[in-house]
Amino acid sequence: MSQDTVYTPPAVWTWDKENGGEFANINRPIAGPTHDKALPVGKHPFQLYSLATPNGVKVTVMLEELLALGYRDAEYDAWLIRIGEGDQFGSGFVEINPNSKIPALVDHGASEPIRVFESGSILLYLAERFGEFLPGSLAGRTETLNWLFWQMGSAPFLGGGFGHFYAYAPEKIEYAIDRYAMEAKRQLDVLDRRLAEARYLGGDEYSIADIANWPWYGQLALGRLYDAGEFLQVHTYEHVQRWAREIDARPAVKRGRMVNRTFGEPEMQLHERHDASDFEHKTQDKCEASV
Repeated sequence: MSQDTVYTPPAVWTWDKENGGEFANINRPIAGPTHDKALPVGKHPFQLYSLATPNGVKVTVMLEELLALGYRDAEYDAWLIRIGEGDQFGSGFVEINPNSKIPALVDHGASEPIRVFESGSILLYLAERFGEFLPGSLAGRTETLNWLFWQMGSAPFLGGGFGHFYAYAPEKIEYAIDRYAMEAKRQLDVLDRRLAEARYLGGDEYSIADIANWPWYGQLALGRLYDAGEFLQVHTYEHVQRWAREIDARPAVKRGRMVNRTFGEPEMQLHERHDASDFEHKTQDKCEASV
């Protein structure tokens, strides 16, 4: 539809399977599985089924941070879910997450396997399971959860709103891009003001609030999302920039970014992760390739 065309919604909406741009083949107005496919299960307590989108990166960073602290029972298998091919609609995945979105996690370390879906729920589950990255005081916990839930409510406007219309929609619609660019910049300003008064979003301590927000807003600030850094003038958000670079330098964050990644620089792609040594093999392969 051209921007010059006046659109009048019909009395009853009907699904146009071809409408939707790059992701038209996986978007549909109904839930449930499209095919039978069991999920693989590895040897570790946690089984993660994901892709290295910002929501997926939250969980792999969290698990790598826990392992960095020495929690051996945080070991995990990370299985690749290719959302472009519809893996998230397989019966096994839908059984874990009826919403058919990555990431999804199963904890086999409990007395009975526990499914956990929605990235914010997974972060909170892991924080409570291990007693890390969530302050113990009522005030600290509440402030951290404020920013965790802020991210869960705000990021859809950044991703499904700005990201979709700016980068993925079949047509550039001025009103939609302007509307969501304004909201994206407002959100960056919210974060910038908070980070002007605190080192991290929850206060003085790195927490699940940062782990949730950084894959979206930190990577946006570092120019890694939607090729929109110049358009949104992300360099002007001084405090977000400081926060984004500090977290980006954490070794666990670097590892977490690699897991289930199938795009970008080859050296940053680790399609599946089944052992900590997988990172060492990746580094070794890179060194051998450069010889």
